[in-house]
Amino acid sequence: MIAAGGLPLNVRQAGVAGNPVLILLHGFPESSRAWRKVLRPLGERGLHVLAPDMRGYGESAAPDGVDAYALDLLVADVLALADAFGAATFALAGHDWGGIVAWAVAARHPERVRRLVILNAPHADTMKREMRGHPAQLLRSWYVGFFQFPLVPEKTLSAFRFRALRRSLTQTSRPGAFDAADIAAYAEEWARPGRLTAMLNYYRALRLPRAPLGRITVPTLILWGMKDRFLGSHLATAAAAMCEDARIVRFDKDTHWLQHESPRQIVTEITAFMNK
Repeated sequence: MIAAGGLPLNVRQAGVAGNPVLILLHGFPESSRAWRKVLRPLGERGLHVLAPDMRGYGESAAPDGVDAYALDLLVADVLALADAFGAATFALAGHDWGGIVAWAVAARHPERVRRLVILNAPHADTMKREMRGHPAQLLRSWYVGFFQFPLVPEKTLSAFRFRALRRSLTQTSRPGAFDAADIAAYAEEWARPGRLTAMLNYYRALRLPRAPLGRITVPTLILWGMKDRFLGSHLATAAAAMCEDARIVRFDKDTHWLQHESPRQIVTEITAFMNK
């Protein structure tokens, strides 16, 4: 547990302090456990790997209110985490919501980010345009609108011991991607007071005004599971078009949860990219 800018964050670590820092940001509805299959292998490849429970998740602090989950505050958490470990510069990888935050960190503070890795997460500036051009994406993203309602999403997602959230993992992934221990650990985290509302506040904060992110100048690797039920692969192409230097690696058999499904390949791709 460290204090990142005054906000207590729970952080998993691997590797040796003093090695180049790689920060891993998880998505909804996971926590730092999302990286358990790749954390140690990446640390063994000469990196100091930091995987926080992002604010509102796991054992980290969960501030009240939608405003506490504005994108710029999530960006500030990442910088504060790097500062707490003495990393003037760092590599950054993010999946799902963690990827959205990672795009924003690289856009707002390119001088801090050496390399950017994105796993199935859109560049925020492209979403409205891509939904207009690909109506199927609007249907895939129906839950974002549902999450805007007060209280009802919390009641729906927590019903029957978080059945909807458990199914969102197990029924949209390849068999065996999540084991019973994963689901039990996540359910325990979701049940912590205030956590479910905090997690949903990431989506509710999308209504808050923000400046466009603009183009990404940091070298970027986009890893994309092609069987993602939530995000169409056109979003990877659109995101790459927002970058000065980007490469897409497509995983034809993987879903939204590719770091659970192909951890060895993910480690290989990230390591090779870090060493360029």
